[in-house]
Amino acid sequence: MKVGLFVPCYVDALYPQVGVAAYKLLKSLGVDVEYPEKQTCCGQPMGNAGFQNKSEKLVENYDELFKAYDYVVAPSASCAAYVRFFHPNIVNHECQAAAKTMDIVEFLHDVLKVTAIPGAKFPHKVSLHNSCHGVRELGLSSPTERSVPRFNKIKDLLQLVEGIEVMEPERADECCGFGGMFAIEEPDVSARMGKDKLARHIATGAEFITGPDSSCLMHMQGLVKKGQGDYTSKAGRPIEFIHVVQILASGL
Repeated sequence: MKVGLFVPCYVDALYPQVGVAAYKLLKSLGVDVEYPEKQTCCGQPMGNAGFQNKSEKLVENYDELFKAYDYVVAPSASCAAYVRFFHPNIVNHECQAAAKTMDIVEFLHDVLKVTAIPGAKFPHKVSLHNSCHGVRELGLSSPTERSVPRFNKIKDLLQLVEGIEVMEPERADECCGFGGMFAIEEPDVSARMGKDKLARHIATGAEFITGPDSSCLMHMQGLVKKGQGDYTSKAGRPIEFIHVVQILASGL
């Protein structure tokens, strides 16, 4: 099995440690993984802004760069979902790479079927953020609006980490308000949603908020940094943010 690691733009520019953690974690689990250096944006920002056709060259570049791999893995539920569900419609033909693209949680849980992560240790209480794309497009957890058996693949993986206590907030899969361009076009509504979500996460007593999308974590972290409210955890410190893959790679 040969895997191509796709690192989204905002992870590369703002949270490179997440991309590094993803690479190290996959290597530690025996995956033959490569990071193609000529990769570019997947085109999601154009799509969110209503200019989906403007991303055609990016889609073709993505497919050409990653089509030879057995799987393409990304530490981003939203980008993985965009590639898989939207790329074929943009270029109006089969996209070999898109069909093989997965979020790293999906890949670890469904393909590798990981049951142990040697050395992973995170002795903290964390509140799990279920991002919209992850829940409703990739099926990383069960949507609360549907009468289906409850499951959460992110939680399953986190519970393999020594010392961790995983909590979920009230309204577990309600949006944090980021939504890509929505946060720019409707900043007041976006911020209000983020503040409500933060309050529910903090009410769990967690020290950290974690999830599979750095974009959602970035949105909430920005509200904390602006200081418009009391975002102190019950431990007496400002709530902190960490991508799920960083926790899973904590022993490396």
